Amino acid sequence: MTVSAVSSTTTASTTTSSSSTSASSSLTSSDFLSLLVSELQNQDPLNATSTTDFINQLTSYANFTQQESINSSMSALASSFSSLVTLNSVNYIGHTVEAKSDTATLSNGSATYGYSLSSSASNVSISISDSSGNVVYTGTGTGNSGSNTFTWDGKDSSGNQLSDGGQYSISVTATDSAGNSVLNYTTVTGTVTGIDTSTSTPSLTVNGVAVSAANILGVTS
Repeated sequence: MTVSAVSSTTTASTTTSSSSTSASSSLTSSDFLSLLVSELQNQDPLNATSTTDFINQLTSYANFTQQESINSSMSALASSFSSLVTLNSVNYIGHTVEAKSDTATLSNGSATYGYSLSSSASNVSISISDSSGNVVYTGTGTGNSGSNTFTWDGKDSSGNQLSDGGQYSISVTATDSAGNSVLNYTTVTGTVTGIDTSTSTPSLTVNGVAVSAANILGVTS
């Protein structure tokens, strides 16, 4: 449709619409309908909107309203799902779990980690870093296909025993005879002592370290 003349009413409506758009980043269903009605009121009588165009605009309005309803329903569903995840996470408290993570707390002079390999490795290099990212230990590990365990004795590369309570992260490099990486992921095992629901995905406190509930691989006891 071509509008050959714009009345003062249209100008005022456009100004109001522009102000509304700048105040809000998205149109509501009422805004959409108001624009449609305004178009009909201010169309050029000599060049009116065709029936096809008007039907297309009504269809767009119907689709817009339906999308708003779907978005509202999805938000409600997401909220319910989050509540369900939180409820399920509470059931982990007091249980020993295995989870995908690379960080463990040094306790009683040691920290135990796990790592999974997709196939046997010819070379497995392990490094342990403190919470500041400083490497405090380097060594080697087993290269069996599947699950492997590494227990660090809490001593740095100079043989000094580090204090309990610090959080240390493991980094594993595992390659086959052709030099290809065969590492799947690293894990930690520990008792769940609490949960944190301040984010969309609840996290569990495992041996003092926050672990996403989505990374739990299994419950061992």
